[in-house]
Amino acid sequence: MTNPSVLLTSSIVCNNYLITNPELIADGIGLMLFIPRNESALCDAERLGGSPPADPVITARIEAIKQLAEGLSDRVAVIDPAFNVVYANEAAWAVDQTPTARRPHATCYEAFAHRTDPCGTCPAIKVFEAPEIQSVSCSSGGDGTACGMQQAFPLADAQGTVASMLVLFHSTPTSHSRATPDDSTDQTGGDGLGDLIGRSPVMRQLFDMTRLVADSSATVLIQGESGTGKEILARTIHALSSRKDRPFVVVDCGSLPETLLESELFGHVKGAFTGAVANKRGLFEEADGGTIFLDEIADTTPTFQAKLLRVLQEGEIKPVGGTRSLKIHARVLSASNKDLAELVKAKTFRQDLYYRLAVLPLYLPALRERRDDIPLLVRHFVAASCARHHQPVRQVAERTVRTLRDALWPGNVRQLQHYVERAVVTTAGPWLRCDDLLDVGIADEHESLRSTSRGVVAQAERTRIVDALEKTAGNRLKASKLLKISRASLYNKLRAYSIE
Repeated sequence: MTNPSVLLTSSIVCNNYLITNPELIADGIGLMLFIPRNESALCDAERLGGSPPADPVITARIEAIKQLAEGLSDRVAVIDPAFNVVYANEAAWAVDQTPTARRPHATCYEAFAHRTDPCGTCPAIKVFEAPEIQSVSCSSGGDGTACGMQQAFPLADAQGTVASMLVLFHSTPTSHSRATPDDSTDQTGGDGLGDLIGRSPVMRQLFDMTRLVADSSATVLIQGESGTGKEILARTIHALSSRKDRPFVVVDCGSLPETLLESELFGHVKGAFTGAVANKRGLFEEADGGTIFLDEIADTTPTFQAKLLRVLQEGEIKPVGGTRSLKIHARVLSASNKDLAELVKAKTFRQDLYYRLAVLPLYLPALRERRDDIPLLVRHFVAASCARHHQPVRQVAERTVRTLRDALWPGNVRQLQHYVERAVVTTAGPWLRCDDLLDVGIADEHESLRSTSRGVVAQAERTRIVDALEKTAGNRLKASKLLKISRASLYNKLRAYSIE
């Protein structure tokens, strides 16, 4: 799976790493995008009149910026490394209505900091100097920057080169956040959004992005491993949008052959093929005014991809065997557990369709990337399973929670949910203990016996080491003696198991 920061190149809100705090939107944090001059970035027609960039990733990102920026009360600006303003939305220009600020080729320090000379070294430029830097804080000390920048993120182009950077900065005191009271509270009391559960930073960032993209009509591509909750995220986007009272239609593209998939999506007319005894409405028609979710889009054939591309371009479908096209007004969400960018490179997925689908990409992290959420998920699944199976609510021992948090979970949240439910059904007593879950088993059923054994040994070793460190108050020398291994071996295992 492509690094989530690379997905940022497709749009201003392309993944869960854009916003660093769940309060940023509510607190009026604006957005600023820096794009090098040599990329021929999109210019505001009223101010610069430049041409769209040739790089398809940059093109897709700027298309998303155009769709979202003008609807935001947060400030959005595109600036090159020479600090010239290439594009700014109305909220950004509203900071200063003077002719100097709005003149073509105004610099950011003229437009936003009200200065006639540069601010000095901009800390945000560091993301270009060191590609491995994931973000730069612009206000960690002193009074911050003159224009109010807060944090900068690198954005990569189609070749993976850091070609621009996205900077969050505080909006003016008179501007108002796009967030509403309804947005600030979610169905899980601050521990999630809709049916998505989590309070880790990576999930809070995803929730922020979900709120931002929900009311847009642009396509959303959700990528993540199997079992991470892509369909749940798609339903959450629909529920937060203005289309929430209209249909939400799910299509499993990987489970249908090409001919049947075309008939299901576009419909068919009577006599179109053997067995077509009557006209049938397609799922695009059924989803009219609502949302259609194309799951496992990577499993479609090149022929079907070409037909879907035309639907997205023209906004109309033609039933199988029909001669008349029908206009559709459904928002398209899609998902894949495969890296579509890699499939495009391998020429097994159409590049033009990829950029049509990925106007607003979102990335769902694997469970191993959000281990801090596992205790929250476990307690939620235990309560839900007990209610479903008519059992009194079971308590979960801390040692059980630690064991589950340290497990591998290759099947992600779905696997965790199934194992917790199995443990609830197959064990008795008021407490759900570690031994109960170990008896049920937390290794992947499809692994070989040898790899399963290695996983169990590694998990048991890690648990023993953590217990020993807790008993010795973190004293590694005493912990090594308690474990009856050398101190060097303990240090090696601490590194191997990422124990701090």
